[in-house]
Amino acid sequence: MHRFCNIFLALLFAVISAVTSCPPSDRAALLAFKAALHEPHLGIFDSWKGTDCCHNWHGVSCDAESHRVADINLRGESQDPIFQRAHTTGFMTGFISPRICKLARLSGLTIADWKGITGEIPKCITTLSFLRILDLVGNKISGEIPADIGKLQRLTVLNIADNQISGRIPASLTRLSSLMHLDLRNNKISGPLPRKFGQLRMLSRALLSGNQISGPIPESISQIYRLADLDLSTNNLSGVIPLSLGKMAVLTTLNLDCNKISGTIPTTLLTSSVTYLNLSQNVLEGKIPDAFGSRSYFTVIDLAYNKLSGPIPKTLTTATYIGHLDLSYNHLCGRIPTGPPFDHLEASSFTHNDCLCGKPLKAC
Repeated sequence: MHRFCNIFLALLFAVISAVTSCPPSDRAALLAFKAALHEPHLGIFDSWKGTDCCHNWHGVSCDAESHRVADINLRGESQDPIFQRAHTTGFMTGFISPRICKLARLSGLTIADWKGITGEIPKCITTLSFLRILDLVGNKISGEIPADIGKLQRLTVLNIADNQISGRIPASLTRLSSLMHLDLRNNKISGPLPRKFGQLRMLSRALLSGNQISGPIPESISQIYRLADLDLSTNNLSGVIPLSLGKMAVLTTLNLDCNKISGTIPTTLLTSSVTYLNLSQNVLEGKIPDAFGSRSYFTVIDLAYNKLSGPIPKTLTTATYIGHLDLSYNHLCGRIPTGPPFDHLEASSFTHNDCLCGKPLKAC
């Protein structure tokens, strides 16, 4: 009887393990993914053994009901004890195997800050219809953004910053109707911004600095009513600043510096919800709009290295707060107003203009 109970318990355990383990196809896909990567120092993949990839495989999580692999989270810089014991950040080489696309229920793929991973984003990644997070920041991934990236209708985070991605932003990207966070910074992306960029209605952060993006800023961006942070700095953008950018309800950070943007500064930008405004190193001209008031609150206004002319607006003294103001390297002229914020600014904020005078510069 005792022997029968032991056999029964062993069979029951085997059945339960089979039900709660990941399918052999998912395990095979993970092992193929692992085989394409090389991490020699930390032993990131040492736990990837045995038949059950749903339990105790570092960085792997499974769906509680289907027991399919749902999340791969491998970060080269984190607070995980494996990094604290080694007193170092991670370094991994190799490439992302297309076998990753066999994980049909994958909702999160994070392979971030490993510094040495090369190759391209597998084109088949767009077949992962459950994917919500794609985070490949901080590697050496090259090639282009998959042309049909717009198929990922559940995608909320796309972060491929700090890589070597080239080519254009595909038009299909504007069909990512659930996208909230877009980070393409510091790559080699060229060509124009998609004209229908404004279709990304759920977007709250659009970070595209440090590329080679050219052409105008699409007017449609102002239709993204949730957008709070827009960074298009250090590109080759030209044309004028759309007036409608100053009418966006929650936009607080606007970085357009280091481009070839021309025309005048829209008055709407200075009376908007923007509190961090950097328009430096462009070819803006005309006067700075005299449109500040008691509702004006800026942590930063940087208009340096443009072709602005005329006087410094006196209404700046009525602003509730101006933290950092830089008007240097323009063609401004006249007396620098007195009172806040001018009483705490240094001469470097006003140097290399045509004929500014008064504190902190020389007397008029």
